[in-house]
Amino acid sequence: MKAARRLTRRATRLSERQFLAEGPHALREALALPGCVVEVFATYDATTRHRDLVEACASTGVAWRCVDDAALATLTDTVTPQGVVAVCRFLEHQIDAVLAAAPMLVAVCASVRDPGNAGAVIRCADAAGAAAVVLAGTSVDPYNSKVVRATVGSLFHLPVLSAPVVSETVATLKGSGLSVLAADGSGELSLDEAADSGLLAKPTAWVFGNEAWGMPAEELALADRVVRVPIYGHAESLNLATAAALCLYASARAQRSANPGAPGQTR
Repeated sequence: MKAARRLTRRATRLSERQFLAEGPHALREALALPGCVVEVFATYDATTRHRDLVEACASTGVAWRCVDDAALATLTDTVTPQGVVAVCRFLEHQIDAVLAAAPMLVAVCASVRDPGNAGAVIRCADAAGAAAVVLAGTSVDPYNSKVVRATVGSLFHLPVLSAPVVSETVATLKGSGLSVLAADGSGELSLDEAADSGLLAKPTAWVFGNEAWGMPAEELALADRVVRVPIYGHAESLNLATAAALCLYASARAQRSANPGAPGQTR
């Protein structure tokens, strides 16, 4: 428990290459990846309710440790813990391996700091069939407990990577043949116009900026095009996750229309 509790700190997660995933759904998704789950802590009530997970852990040699509610609460920051917390190994993905598979769609978070937003973008990217998500610049740690929870299991479905410099990430993506589109309200091209022109049918990396101030001018200049989501009503703007979902799904639809029957993740 002491070792697991230390994983609530980013520095420990980085040094141990492990993180915490809360909830039975997250555990179920993590167990689908051989070797991902190190051990599980669960309340006695959760152990009774999730016999299938207990058996799945037993069959793969993952220790299931029963603890009381107070002890489990020290591993989570939720008001109402779900009763199950898994210690998982980092999902070690490399950008070179992602790009070697010739992805059609990639999402990049440029200095997105809110864990709920970052997790929601990962979930949207997963749902849209994107091949990977890159948290670049000063973006939040992908293994932050709130990020992990907000992905609702999607963290275990597609590569999620961290990159320290946005400009280097964009250059790498361009070098692999991806068209880089920055989503920003100042865009000279609307999402509708981008779709109608055929631009979205190309292999694309979407870059989404910070939830408060968007992307600075120097980062917008790195993109091939800056695209805005049109506002037809009176709302001032859209939140980050909603804008990301619209952009990613617009690309997914355009790519599938151009390549009927294609799986969508690689070209």
